[in-house]
Amino acid sequence: MNTALLVEDSITEVEVITRYLTQIGLNVVRAGSCEEAKERLIQGTPDLIILDVILPGQSGFELCRELKSDPATGKIPVVICSTKNTEADKLWGNLLGADAYCPKPVDQQEFEQIVRQLVKV
Repeated sequence: MNTALLVEDSITEVEVITRYLTQIGLNVVRAGSCEEAKERLIQGTPDLIILDVILPGQSGFELCRELKSDPATGKIPVVICSTKNTEADKLWGNLLGADAYCPKPVDQQEFEQIVRQLVKV
């Protein structure tokens, strides 16, 4: 079964996004911060990373840049899900290597379509 690493600090968003991911057949590993996400990545490589921007400590944008510049994680698709939904935010996410940008609140159909395009489920 494919695995998604969900990096999100909002309990409500974690529950909603986890439900969407499990409904389409993904196993979900959760992290509440970028530091915790890095620990999860040491434990195993996911098939997809769902990343919030506003997180405690390091931002999701910074983590995305790190992941995409590291040969060990650079090929993992990253979807940024954020309330930061301006064109500038989307452009910044794209410049940092994000494969997709999904605004919050997450639309289930749009989100599932993005995930299905990035991961064979």
